[in-house]
Amino acid sequence: MSGATDSTGGVAGGTGTGAASRPAAGTAPARGPLVLLALILAAGVANLNLSVANVALPSIGAAFDASQSALNLVAVGFSLGLAGSVLYLGALGDRYGRKLMLVLGLVLSIPACLLAAFAPSVDVLFLARILGGVAAGMAYPTTLSLIAALWTGPKRIAAIALWSGLGGAISALGPLASGWLIGMFDWPSVFFMTLPLCVVTLVLVLVLVPAKVNETTEAVDHLGGVLSTVMVASLVLGINFAAVPGQGTTALVLGVIAVVAGVAFVLRQRRARNPLYDLRIASRRTFWVAAVGGIIVFGSLMGAMYIGQLFLQNVLGYSAFQSGASILPAAAVMVLAAPLSSRLVLRFGARTVFLLGFAACLLGFLTMYVFWDVGISYAPVAVGYALIGLGVGLAGPPSSRSLTDSVPVFRAGMASGTSDLQRDLGGSIMQSVLGSILTAGYASAIAKSVASAPADVQSEVTSGIQAQLQKSFDGAISIAKQYPQYQDQIVQAARESFLSGADWAYATGIIAMVIGALVVVLFYPRKDEEHRLLREYATEYEKQPEKR
Repeated sequence: MSGATDSTGGVAGGTGTGAASRPAAGTAPARGPLVLLALILAAGVANLNLSVANVALPSIGAAFDASQSALNLVAVGFSLGLAGSVLYLGALGDRYGRKLMLVLGLVLSIPACLLAAFAPSVDVLFLARILGGVAAGMAYPTTLSLIAALWTGPKRIAAIALWSGLGGAISALGPLASGWLIGMFDWPSVFFMTLPLCVVTLVLVLVLVPAKVNETTEAVDHLGGVLSTVMVASLVLGINFAAVPGQGTTALVLGVIAVVAGVAFVLRQRRARNPLYDLRIASRRTFWVAAVGGIIVFGSLMGAMYIGQLFLQNVLGYSAFQSGASILPAAAVMVLAAPLSSRLVLRFGARTVFLLGFAACLLGFLTMYVFWDVGISYAPVAVGYALIGLGVGLAGPPSSRSLTDSVPVFRAGMASGTSDLQRDLGGSIMQSVLGSILTAGYASAIAKSVASAPADVQSEVTSGIQAQLQKSFDGAISIAKQYPQYQDQIVQAARESFLSGADWAYATGIIAMVIGALVVVLFYPRKDEEHRLLREYATEYEKQPEKR
């Protein structure tokens, strides 16, 4: 048998390499281009919301007198909500209807955007970002699940490449639109941006996307879903609090909770009759290596954008619009690289393309570390972002394709949830890690600057002033305005301290790329073995008609 055919004409369970019984060209649903457009736009709502806050962070920090740690939480809040909920919500979509979850996610995105725009405090803004992430957790995993269920063969690879490339480009374009809005209005305007896109996408989804596409009838592992949420949320928050002075105990407690929840989750998945996350499938090399690699490479994009936006505005003095526009090379290269990636995967296998992606990202972070400094021209900025965009554009399609082709269609939510975790857990972790390192590096450098200042200057630096200086770059600028006689020295020290922390962050990015490449080299199968395994997994599905 070639897999179950749904009412739209899609064949379930196909793979990129495909069993011999499937048409070589693969299959697609009726009105396939329009359905794919609706799914890409739905993913775009999540991708856009993920990145719109980055450009606004300096304005948000000034409006609420927020610490660097609070800004880190605002930046990571959306991906935290998405990453924490995506596995559970993806499983609910597999069981109760992927289209239903997609519609609910789009609808819930509207009040989440409004709450963020009208937030009276940075704490409320953080909660609004989490709510928006949960809404995206309903919608975003469904988009890839539907692609996996409706397309097969090379057509699926091409659909995933478009979904991955355009989704990443929309995420990268978010800061440009945000910068323009901040220049015209103020920071709350960036959270209104996705409202019209939500409405248009909702109409397209209701009209075009099939109501039922090979959903499972088995019960959802609700306990496993709760444990996965606790595990991811506590891990990300623990990383964020690790660099906050006086919050070591909080970070330790969150780390312990993450470990306990993780152990409990694994035990639950081993014993559950219908596990939320099938560990047997997750242990496949084409699955877990793709997942780990994707977490690192997609996280590099979010981490680079986060640190980069702060660098451009704080150090180079770019306006919000200029800093947003600076990311355009990343978006353009991602769009161009994604279709190329799908062709390279067919010719050379995912392993080679993965490594090319990691190499490009490594060069991007190396460019930032070596060339991003006070007074630089735009050229090094463009090159750094373009290299990161090239890396994500190359590595994204083989990562998503390896995940979807390693699982049967009735586990599509597991593949799509993991694919989303790559972006969102990767984004959360990389933003949290790089943000924490930036915070620690900045605070350490500014403290050294105070300690090396002349005695007459040190005598005027009270403990409260030093705490404000170390809190964030915006805090230092606020102090500079209060002491105009020392303004130039304070601003220069703040910029140099920020650069010191940023260099720590870029170096961490380089290390992460090396680790990711080593994992792929050591564990991901070469082309012939990869294709053999994927054919085997497709055959395994065809031998389980009761699952369909």
